[in-house]
Amino acid sequence: MNKDLILGLKFAFSYFSIIPIKFDSNVDLSKKEIINYLMFFLPLVGAVLSFGACIAFYFLEDLSYLGAIICTFLYMMFYGFIHTEAILDVVDALYAKHSGKDAYEVIKEPTIGAMGFLYALGFVCIKVAALVMLFLNQMYLEIIAIAIISRVSVQFMTKTNEFKSSFVGLMKSSFTSFKTALALYFIVCLVLIGFKAFTLFFIALVFTFLFSLFLEKNLGFLNGDTLGFNLELTEIILFITVCLLWLN
Repeated sequence: MNKDLILGLKFAFSYFSIIPIKFDSNVDLSKKEIINYLMFFLPLVGAVLSFGACIAFYFLEDLSYLGAIICTFLYMMFYGFIHTEAILDVVDALYAKHSGKDAYEVIKEPTIGAMGFLYALGFVCIKVAALVMLFLNQMYLEIIAIAIISRVSVQFMTKTNEFKSSFVGLMKSSFTSFKTALALYFIVCLVLIGFKAFTLFFIALVFTFLFSLFLEKNLGFLNGDTLGFNLELTEIILFITVCLLWLN
């Protein structure tokens, strides 16, 4: 099997989750072929993490709401809250830009602003509420599909924009298998949830396109944090969409 593929798969789980994976010191993880597979397997990471949360709920289902809340936080813990953290940075940068400050300097600061905290708290509450509804109604396949689609939206955003980040720029230039990934994960979601996949993919990609324009206009740049913010908002929108359209 292709060594770069294996390294890219391991790198994806190491970078986008809390799964501890070690690499030999002589491995060059900046190699374009490895970065290509890192991006290719990003939605797979989401599928595995959400599947793990669904398995956990299978054992905690008797706890009802408490079990669903625990599994929702487990899902976010599995990816280390790295995308949730991006909300803090981007919101602080947006407010800094509005106040005439350098948004890029603010987004790099390790401190947390009040507005960033409040927005992140609000989004987490909404996400928890929506996911709890889906868990309680046993919509496990929809949860897994959304975890995949939200990460496909990150792939889409990466390929269709310019970034003020050398690593994200490397991900964009290295990700040569984007079309294959898009087709593959669409088929996977189609198998999982049927024709709902058309609706969710359409909403996710259109929202990502519009949200990218909004961020670039109001920040003046895009970086890795904006990718994480987009992932979180896309998941929330898709969770709510499923609740509105298909929750019995």
